[in-house]
Amino acid sequence: MLVFSIDPGVSGAICVFKNKDILDIYDVPTMVDGKKNKRQINSAQVTHIFKSFVKEGDKVSVIVEQVNAMPGQGVTSMFNFGQSFGIIKGICAALSFPIYFVRPAKWKKHFNLIGSVKDASRTKVIEIYPTMSPKIARKKDSNKADAILIGKYFIDNYKNDSFHG
Repeated sequence: MLVFSIDPGVSGAICVFKNKDILDIYDVPTMVDGKKNKRQINSAQVTHIFKSFVKEGDKVSVIVEQVNAMPGQGVTSMFNFGQSFGIIKGICAALSFPIYFVRPAKWKKHFNLIGSVKDASRTKVIEIYPTMSPKIARKKDSNKADAILIGKYFIDNYKNDSFHG
């Protein structure tokens, strides 16, 4: 099974698993948009990442962290985040990839990260996948760590075509 796990948003990440092994991890590819140089997801690059791993006959699943608006976030930032989320959903629909959603509380509880600092996910990934340490060495790599744990949560809980995230 090929699993793409995604921490959505322009500062998010995409992790690629084949069975239970990590094949690669990427920052979500972005590009500059408009006069204000705002970043947005580069949907062509995301599609390229997906297609570069999928071979004929592969069973593919995409697992995305299901996030909601948070108090105090501005209208513009929430619109941009929702747009990023929609781009990912659209790519999956166009490629006929099944998409599953998991709430942050579910996967964080699975790894005992509820109430922990954001950086704790990097520590957890290094415990589970020590060889990933160089790829998540920077504090800003916590989004990559989150994408890895989202995928690991899915793999640990996926049973016979059913998943309840």
